[in-house]
Amino acid sequence: MERNRLVQALDQLLEIDRFQDYAPNGLQVEGAQEVSSVVTAVTASLKVVEAAVERGADLLLVHHGYFWKGEDPRVIGPKQRRLRQLLKHEINLLAYHLPLDAHPELGNNALWGAAIGGSFEATLPSADLVSTGRVETPVTAAELSQQIAAGLGGRTPLLIEGHQRPIQRIGWCSGGAQDYIVQAAEAGMDAYLTGELSERSYHEAMEREICLFGCGHHATERFGVQALGGWITQQFGISCHFVDEDNPI
Repeated sequence: MERNRLVQALDQLLEIDRFQDYAPNGLQVEGAQEVSSVVTAVTASLKVVEAAVERGADLLLVHHGYFWKGEDPRVIGPKQRRLRQLLKHEINLLAYHLPLDAHPELGNNALWGAAIGGSFEATLPSADLVSTGRVETPVTAAELSQQIAAGLGGRTPLLIEGHQRPIQRIGWCSGGAQDYIVQAAEAGMDAYLTGELSERSYHEAMEREICLFGCGHHATERFGVQALGGWITQQFGISCHFVDEDNPI
């Protein structure tokens, strides 16, 4: 398939123009014009790039690409090694960050919420990346922790138990969205789930009396790229292979 046609289809599907992001969405590194094999991954690390080379991929599709705001613009060190491999082997790099978090069907938040047993109701008006909903029946924090672990393939979340009440109303946002705990608490959520936590997150949870779950940045963002790879295969018949580099963060 012609690369630009595939990129255009994905850009339109994910509505990338709606987002002001921290890195460019869409094609980041130009490679071969024809695409017949795709590797997907959460992050375009050197290990993932080398896996794409080994599989003979024409395109690497990730959630975390390159060229983030504020990063060193020089092509040296790890950045040089990653780009050298991509350019040498003519592998296109395609990255979708916030658009892939937010997509209502293929997005990280939608699929992660379903995996942990949450029924989606709305996004927060004050933070539209945060999904809100309910678990089917009220649960304890320990029981919800078990549900989250099951939905993440066995990974147990870090729990900050800000209250002892039953939990039913939950808010969630994948990745490094720990500071949205403020909006979740103000919206009356019993619990807030995200990927990363900061030192300040503990105090916010305890003083706002909301249960907080740190579920892993990588673990909560494995869903979108896999679903997008499945969409590509279904729509265009292109082989897609997911590379899951184990990352405990």
